[in-house]
Amino acid sequence: MNDNDNIKQKQLDAYRVTDKGEALTTNQGLKVEDDEHSLKVGPRGPTIMEDFHFREKMTHFDHERIPERVVHARGFGAHGEFELYESLSEYTKAKFLTDTSIRTPLFVRFSTVAGSRGSSDTVRDVRGFAVKFYTEEGNYDLVGNNMPVFFIQDAVKFPDFIHAVKPEPPNEIPQASSAHDTFWDFVSTNTETAHMIMWVMSGRALPRSFRMMEGFGVHTFRFVNEQGKSHFVKFHWKPKLGVHSLVWDETQKVAGKDPDFNRRDLWNAIEQGNYPEFELGVQILKEEDEFSFDFDILDATKLWPEEMVPVRIVGKMTLNRNTDNFFAETEQVAFHVGHLVPGIDFTNDPLLQGRLFSYTDTQLLRLGGPNFPEIPINRPIAPVHNNQRDGMHRMTINQGQTSYHKNSLANNHPAPVPTSEGGYRHYEEKVEGRKIKARSNSFEDHFSQASMFWHSMSPIEQSQIVDAFRFELGKVMSKELRQRVVDVFSQVAEDLAERIADGIGATPIKGIAAAPTTISPALSMMTKTKTAVTRKVAVMLGNGYHTTEVQALLKELTASKVTAEIVSKTLAPVKGVDGTLIEPQQSLLTAASVLYDAVYVCGGAQGVDELLSDVASAGFVREAFQHYKTIAAVGDGVRLLISAGAVQAAGEKAAQLNGVLIAEEQSADKPFYKSFIDAIAEHRHWNRIIQP
Repeated sequence: MNDNDNIKQKQLDAYRVTDKGEALTTNQGLKVEDDEHSLKVGPRGPTIMEDFHFREKMTHFDHERIPERVVHARGFGAHGEFELYESLSEYTKAKFLTDTSIRTPLFVRFSTVAGSRGSSDTVRDVRGFAVKFYTEEGNYDLVGNNMPVFFIQDAVKFPDFIHAVKPEPPNEIPQASSAHDTFWDFVSTNTETAHMIMWVMSGRALPRSFRMMEGFGVHTFRFVNEQGKSHFVKFHWKPKLGVHSLVWDETQKVAGKDPDFNRRDLWNAIEQGNYPEFELGVQILKEEDEFSFDFDILDATKLWPEEMVPVRIVGKMTLNRNTDNFFAETEQVAFHVGHLVPGIDFTNDPLLQGRLFSYTDTQLLRLGGPNFPEIPINRPIAPVHNNQRDGMHRMTINQGQTSYHKNSLANNHPAPVPTSEGGYRHYEEKVEGRKIKARSNSFEDHFSQASMFWHSMSPIEQSQIVDAFRFELGKVMSKELRQRVVDVFSQVAEDLAERIADGIGATPIKGIAAAPTTISPALSMMTKTKTAVTRKVAVMLGNGYHTTEVQALLKELTASKVTAEIVSKTLAPVKGVDGTLIEPQQSLLTAASVLYDAVYVCGGAQGVDELLSDVASAGFVREAFQHYKTIAAVGDGVRLLISAGAVQAAGEKAAQLNGVLIAEEQSADKPFYKSFIDAIAEHRHWNRIIQP
């Protein structure tokens, strides 16, 4: 998309400032002669308080930080646009969902939940997936996660849940981790968490990339059409690159090698023009079908199985511009589930109802008062006129005598707008009942969908879930608490509880597991799209590499939109057999296999000898092999695979190696490269046998 066609970008242009070629000034516009020294009495004397430039500069520095978000503190954002494939006018009157000629500008923020701003990207956690649509009718915020359900059913328990998962009060340990006693104590005493825990223990909590994870609105919302008819709706984002995860060992190593792994991946993809794309899907239910399921559709710990209620793909989001300033945009953006447009409304989901209070309340503290909508990144492209005045950081100069409604002095302006002209009207739902502190009996089933999730997983995914439980509970100090958690998940699936118990010294309870419900293949990541597009390959070579081989490889990778980085022993230029020099992007010291999706070892005896002279090269390949990644080697490059233990002998066949491709130097041609790229698209080769 051309920014000139994006009305939000045009609006932001008024606030963008560049200092290139400009004179240094104070905040009052006074040109500064010296910015190296404070004003003193002589060269060794005391600093004088009249140095207004020093005081202004230091005061601003002292106040540069704002409170971080209580949850979702670590996030990363990007600009984009939304295009609608087909009109949804049958269900909603929201213009951006009914007019296919409109391209709606938007801003997305991805985030972790539990950690602080300084934590790592790759922790085991839920990922926030929040989208702000700048529509002609006002801002609409779809504030969701990369998992379709949540831990709790009622917002009144949210502070308790967050207190439990955050670092423990006595020592502020552990950071950005749920592997500790208070979290699992909460899980064991609040069994409504069971379904969400299954998601968090799966690979969904370890996304390979923000570009490769699904997004969900979590709650049940309403669509309302022009005739006032209501339908229930759930929102989905489906990544065009498929859904893929890291493995647990990788995440821990990536956290040390590159704690900004996911945000760097998103930034680089957009800078390279590999714009991430997500298709918007909706699940729609008629009002009369509200009670047609064995779960309550308003329960945020439940999903609507896609096999029961198909996801209808209706549009696409493309992220095509990085931020100019992280603080001004990503840190100051303010999302709120209560930012709606005509045609979208709430339901009585008690978790959603509580969020309607919480989001505004937290922005008041974090962004310094009620005028946070005037911050450029939060400004709607729709005109704003109301009687709200004053407050901290007011940016508008409101003219006129009146600031109240009704009034006669200004002919009752700004004037309310009838529904027929775009005025928002809440859906007129009939509500009756006694005021009680209780939850519907239809919310009482805590285990059937957790069981459905478990039985919908492939064997490898089930093994990863079991390992995650064993790791997390292995960090729990209380043996009694570990047993209580096993007791809880004995009600989900007997084999799950047995396998967890075997790893932590607990005892499962027999015969109390929920009966398996509908199996939903859509829940397994193994059923998702597989593509090599934008995958990252480490091309390992040394002096004496075969130039024609490398040139042909890079050409094929580029044609398939696969990113390649040359990794050598050092960052010094590397010379091919014909004298051609190539500049490495990484050395064995700065790179690590966990930062790549695949490894290619180039041929050439001298070059392979050079790589083998550094023990890190064998470790690089071995680690990639152990993480089930695609590995290819040509000619002498096989010697490095043998040194790494990836193959036993050069004569082994590719078919026996499961994702390890070998070629003689003369046969490293287009078909071989295609096989390599096809193997990368598989993401992992789970059937590979790894020797201990």
